Amino acid sequence: MRNPLRKRLLREITGDIGKYLVIFIMLVLFIGFVSGFIVADSSMLKAYNDGFTKYNIEDGHFLTVTEMNRAQKKAVEALGITVYDQYYVEKQMENNTKLRIYADRKEVNTLCVMDGVMPSAEDEIALDRMYAENNDLKVGDTVSDGGITWKITALVALPDYSCLFEDNSDTMFDSVKFGVAVVSDKGFERFDTNSLNYDYAWKYHEKPAGEIQEKEMSEDLLKGLADEVTLSEYLPLYQNQAIQFTGDDMGGDMAMIVVMLYMVIVILAFVFGITTLDTIEKEASVIGTLRASGYTRGELVRHYMLPPVLVTVIGAVIGNILGYTVFKDVCANMYYGSYSLPTYITVWSANAFWETTVVPMVIMLVVNYIILSRKLKMEPLRFLRHDLSRKQGKRSVRLNKHIPFFSRFRLRIVFQNVGNYILILIGILFANVLLMFGLMLPTVLSHYQDTIQDSMLSNYQYVLTMPTATVDEDRKLETMIALLAFQNAVDTENEDAEKFSAYTLDAQGKGSSIIDEIMFYGIEPDSRYVHLNLAADDVYVSKAYADKYNIKVGDTIQLKEHFEDKDYQFRVTGVYGYEGALCVFMTRDHLNDVFDLGDGMFGGYFSDTEITDIDSEYIGSVIDLESLTKVSRQLEKSMGSNMQMMYGFAILLFIVLIYLLSKVIIEKNAQSISMTKILGYSGGEISRLYIVSTSIVVVLCILISIPLEDKLMQVIWSTYVSKAMSGWLPYYLDPSVPIKMFVMGVLSYLVVAVLEMYKIKKVPMSMALKNVE
Repeated sequence: MRNPLRKRLLREITGDIGKYLVIFIMLVLFIGFVSGFIVADSSMLKAYNDGFTKYNIEDGHFLTVTEMNRAQKKAVEALGITVYDQYYVEKQMENNTKLRIYADRKEVNTLCVMDGVMPSAEDEIALDRMYAENNDLKVGDTVSDGGITWKITALVALPDYSCLFEDNSDTMFDSVKFGVAVVSDKGFERFDTNSLNYDYAWKYHEKPAGEIQEKEMSEDLLKGLADEVTLSEYLPLYQNQAIQFTGDDMGGDMAMIVVMLYMVIVILAFVFGITTLDTIEKEASVIGTLRASGYTRGELVRHYMLPPVLVTVIGAVIGNILGYTVFKDVCANMYYGSYSLPTYITVWSANAFWETTVVPMVIMLVVNYIILSRKLKMEPLRFLRHDLSRKQGKRSVRLNKHIPFFSRFRLRIVFQNVGNYILILIGILFANVLLMFGLMLPTVLSHYQDTIQDSMLSNYQYVLTMPTATVDEDRKLETMIALLAFQNAVDTENEDAEKFSAYTLDAQGKGSSIIDEIMFYGIEPDSRYVHLNLAADDVYVSKAYADKYNIKVGDTIQLKEHFEDKDYQFRVTGVYGYEGALCVFMTRDHLNDVFDLGDGMFGGYFSDTEITDIDSEYIGSVIDLESLTKVSRQLEKSMGSNMQMMYGFAILLFIVLIYLLSKVIIEKNAQSISMTKILGYSGGEISRLYIVSTSIVVVLCILISIPLEDKLMQVIWSTYVSKAMSGWLPYYLDPSVPIKMFVMGVLSYLVVAVLEMYKIKKVPMSMALKNVE
């Protein structure tokens, strides 16, 4: 005989189609997006990992001040590595960007051609795809540095530049103002040898067994190289942000998205549970009759669990189909919009099925089972009497008689639905975290740009670089002569220029793999640019450095030499309000003494005007507004559209949760609403009773959530920025963000309120005559 409960299943779902449809759409959209994200992420991560072998990615690279001769190469390769020439030149292009141009790679760090064909003529060039897209360049266009013009024949991905870091110590990559390119061997021969950077990639003869051994091998190699050549840069694979950042970011993104999915599923599971409890209260007489007729509690639990589980399973299946077809491409384009990744092939992800189908179904089963089994433990007689309160004899809250009737009635509604309102608060908190982040990031970036512009030490900082002859310890006489020549060559007649000494050390936070390059400034007494009155042994840190590493006056900081096993310790005597970089300030004499630079030595100039009388070969880098705002420019480019998607989803989640829970409140009070209609109350008056009470609670929840989320976001921000990127991007909540959150929350709720007014209007007067004892 067919189980009669099964006949009720379709009727129960269609009878409350609004609730099931809203949750179904929510599940399909979110599971579809997460499934597509996991598929795209895992497929691209596989292509990224396979690329280490497919494109023969380097185990590291180093730059030398002068080109290595055969004897030096032989000595270096005797250290257990194979060395590959990877020379490049850097060109300032007419579109105000910098292009790092390599000769075609044939052995190591080989290319993935995304579009077009590789250059063969000397006036042809292949551009990095990401750089080309950000600068509106395509195959067939031309680019020029003012002297040479190249025709673009291909868009490519260079595996050692999956993330376009110009310098490994940069806070953020820059795919707008910096790019990489490849020309043919004939094309590379056109460049002046004086402009070449002598870059050498290496591969180990014997691969390291793990990260620890890789670190030990790279440290041993560094010592060996230092004996043979003069290094200007040394970068093993595990420290190379241009290669590693992409893989680390993709792995971290997947974890964050999956956690968000689970949070949404748990919230929706509780919503399902509460709405199912409302159904049980409406059908208490039927349940009591079924229990009295011999149906077990387990059979009824399974029956009432079936609709939410069915909706979840169907939503997960359709969501996964959309994930593999529609959302996969959307998510892949998000990555292609930030990183210079090679082509990928979609791979079936068992993890996507597990995370988006199995786990949500288990969560839905567990949450609903706990809620339903607890409710259905009651005796059949209590169901028949509609006596479903678990707290017998509970007295209602005594309210002051002087409170107006409508206000007392609204308070009663609030007290009767405390559980629902708590869930509304939790849902608003979660939705508003996403909304705050989406609204906040653009203002953080804008504020950072304004702050940097207002607090720059000077409009230009020129960091000088010494020629090779000044660092040759074996030829002391030549070194002294070269040093004197260098000092004469870097003198300037610019009246704005002020000398400073410079040195860089490395810092690493606890629990972070990110290494920050800390710039030390040795400043003149009564400096025009750094307004500090420093004592002989004072050490001040910038506010950015203090904020990131939680440094206070009196603390001792420890930093490490770049390419040597040597540590320095300094006691902090003050914090200077500069947020443009992680740096340390001391007197010029003090810095020269600490780092044995010699009396009168200096490493750069502060200036508010451009210095034009120093040869470019002596200028290592220029720090200006454009270089300091690189991080905000890139984040704005990479995440702008994602932020709109984030707060769009937050508003959708907000509306869905409040709609479902306020719907439960209306349905729970349907009999009372029907009675008030019989007594002659108008629809507007009834709405004032039931909708206004929920409206007040929602508004209060929004107001309560904003300061809580501000505190939570500060913690999330400091943790994320400290561990995910070098440098520092200070937290900032623009006053307009809470106002926008409040307005968007209230406007979203108005949509729900209109729907609930319609629902109240649909409650029939005949309902008041039902279940009357």
